Amino acid sequence: MSGKVLIAAPVHDVLTSGLVQQGYELIVREKITQQEALSLVADCVGIVTSTRLLIDKELLDAAPVLQWVGRMGSGMEIIDREYASVKGVSCFSSPEGNRNAVAEHALGMLLSLNKRIIKSNTEVKEGRWLRNENRGTELEGKTVGIIGFGNTGSSFAKKLMGFDMRILAYDIDPSIDYPEYVKRCLKIENIFEEADIISFHVPLQKDCFHYLDKGFVDSMKKPFILVNTSRGKVVDTEALFYGLNSGKISGVCLDVWEEEPISAMSEKLLGYLQKISVLPQVIITPHIAGYSHESLYKMSKVLLDRIVIMQ
Repeated sequence: MSGKVLIAAPVHDVLTSGLVQQGYELIVREKITQQEALSLVADCVGIVTSTRLLIDKELLDAAPVLQWVGRMGSGMEIIDREYASVKGVSCFSSPEGNRNAVAEHALGMLLSLNKRIIKSNTEVKEGRWLRNENRGTELEGKTVGIIGFGNTGSSFAKKLMGFDMRILAYDIDPSIDYPEYVKRCLKIENIFEEADIISFHVPLQKDCFHYLDKGFVDSMKKPFILVNTSRGKVVDTEALFYGLNSGKISGVCLDVWEEEPISAMSEKLLGYLQKISVLPQVIITPHIAGYSHESLYKMSKVLLDRIVIMQ
């Protein structure tokens, strides 16, 4: 196989060296803009991207010899897959590559929140030694509801298995196999009734946009901790603010925000971020859950393997 490939994302050398060995000529532009990409893809047979490029109709039309698009990580909402299919362009992602990183990050945030690690660490650095005020809460005996049981959801469940928790899972895909330590919920109402913790692991698609809205919050029978390492728009920020103010949401662990990054936020969403992020029961990280040193290699290797198999 030969032809040009646009590398529009940070990747591991395992991918670039592997593509060169396959006979590809690489155009490496990790910080490329959408407009720049339009002028470079005319003779590209492949594109590797993360979230930097939108593989939309305009870009696909600008790449008449394009054969495939490889997505570093998960989340195919950046690709117009329907139009790509019409154009005969194969599209694939590499969620296996960062699922462990995301699961570890979700667990780390949850433990940090429940054990008040970040809060008490900050206080010690400020010269305060507060013990009673930072009494932690254990995960043991709690019920977690995992919404979306694909790569990251199942990996998160595996991490939680050793904490003697009750693990519920809900997914619309009927073909998923559930391990014995997970109870499959056929209806989301089962999670509303029983969960102390909600963790989202869903793609951003029409039925997942603002999945957590005011109705979701009000449907929960117990105050709950929210964990979201999927996509920011899965959570309606106004509903999140409502839940925190009403006490229905007792804690929040977010790796994503409805608009990212801070420089691209509307005044309204930035205002919510400033109000919510300072709360002691809230932990927010800048979309780094799947961004480990190891996952960069794993995602790159998964993409390389898929490209080689496709040939």
